[in-house]
Amino acid sequence: MGMPKYDRLLHILNMLRARRNLNAARLAEECGVTERSIYRDIISLSEANIPIYYDNGYRLASDNFLPPLNFDFEEYNCLKLAMESSPLAKTGRYAVVLKRIRGKVDAGLSETVKKQRRQAVETTTLEIPVSQPDGDFESYFRIIEQAIGEDRRLLMTYVSIESGETERLVEPYFIVFKARAFYFVAFCHLRGELRTFRIDRIQHIELTDEHFVPRRDIDAHDYFEGSWGIYSGEPVEVVVEFTGPAARVILSATHHHSEIVEELGADRVRYRVTVNGLEEICRWIVGFGDQAEVIEPDRLRSRLADLGRSLQAIYSNNG
Repeated sequence: MGMPKYDRLLHILNMLRARRNLNAARLAEECGVTERSIYRDIISLSEANIPIYYDNGYRLASDNFLPPLNFDFEEYNCLKLAMESSPLAKTGRYAVVLKRIRGKVDAGLSETVKKQRRQAVETTTLEIPVSQPDGDFESYFRIIEQAIGEDRRLLMTYVSIESGETERLVEPYFIVFKARAFYFVAFCHLRGELRTFRIDRIQHIELTDEHFVPRRDIDAHDYFEGSWGIYSGEPVEVVVEFTGPAARVILSATHHHSEIVEELGADRVRYRVTVNGLEEICRWIVGFGDQAEVIEPDRLRSRLADLGRSLQAIYSNNG
């Protein structure tokens, strides 16, 4: 879907200020509309006394609309990198918004920075993995944002890995991007507690007329503090001994803010951490194979032992 007309006119103006020799086909591609719409937009801008002329592409006869932004090249490059690597750029709605912001920033750069930008070699890129949403993700995102802003309950059909498809009445608090996907945290009336819902697992969602009084002790920055990733649960201390390459991996970086790492000898470490719930850290430990042994708690040792027996049964069957 293309931009609304007035957003598009401003975006075209910013592109013409930032770049030269843009023809109707290129402008149409940038704005997500037809070339015919671009021709009408050029007429609208000209009727608003904006001096546009054509010389191997559309140009502005004057660039004296706004003062240049006070960015140096390093600041501009950092902002550009942040916008291009943001998971929001993978969503239809915010991808359009980020494109408009980029156009405004490019248009407002000083001539010195524009020259540096043209001559610069790209040295750094960031790629943040995002599970590509499908279905009505964009409309769901908007509805959840509206519900949060207006303190309104949502009624939704949700598919949980554990429970399958269920109807939920929820009170949403915030949206967060974690572990490749967008989630929102809400009080769930079905479960009687705060839950984390993955937006692309929603089958249907609607805004109700019911308002709720939000709790003030729920903070997006602190909510996941004790979790290994997304899931929550009762705090539990986990102790694991890693050997070989796995030990070197543990020593090479910090994996959780509460971790304590003790070196036991050559390529052998004891890793101690307190997390909310065991499911996610269990999956992480399994990834190290026989180079990781859980020491505590016993129930995690038992879970991994059961998993080992299941894998043995699967892979010992040659047929």
